[in-house]
Amino acid sequence: MTSALSGPALPDPALPRAGGPAFGRVAGELFRFGVVGVVGFLVDAGVLTAGIALGTGPWFGRVLSYVAAASTTYALNRAWTFRSAPRASGRAAARQWALFLAVNLIGFVFNYGTYAALLATVPLVAAHPVLGVAAGSLAGMVANFFVTRRFVFGAANPCAGTEGASAWKG
Repeated sequence: MTSALSGPALPDPALPRAGGPAFGRVAGELFRFGVVGVVGFLVDAGVLTAGIALGTGPWFGRVLSYVAAASTTYALNRAWTFRSAPRASGRAAARQWALFLAVNLIGFVFNYGTYAALLATVPLVAAHPVLGVAAGSLAGMVANFFVTRRFVFGAANPCAGTEGASAWKG
């Protein structure tokens, strides 16, 4: 597609061409990221349910459950989803975890915003907060995948060493 003002449309370099080897790799990562997300959802819902039973309430309980789920998904994404990414070790891994939490705040805004809006406006969700957790998890997943892939486990990760960084086409 061309325009008199912009010239030919160029492919987005962050998105691999369908059918190519990079597309297959990214599709596999997105699938694994989704599986890890399901595990994260189970942790999130379980900690929220336990927190509510222990008296934290649905609001603070959700903050605690989110941190538990995010820590779990960081570990699983590091070990499985982005296993071919350059590795951070020791102190750098702790910095990478903190970076993961920081960049995933984008997804958290979508996640918690969806949860809060549904909890406040939908009686079914108010009665069963886990439904809000599910909706929030879906809302944040795609944004989290791309920022995690690029800034936590990709070449833009300041925590990873340069060893192996040029070989991983993240």
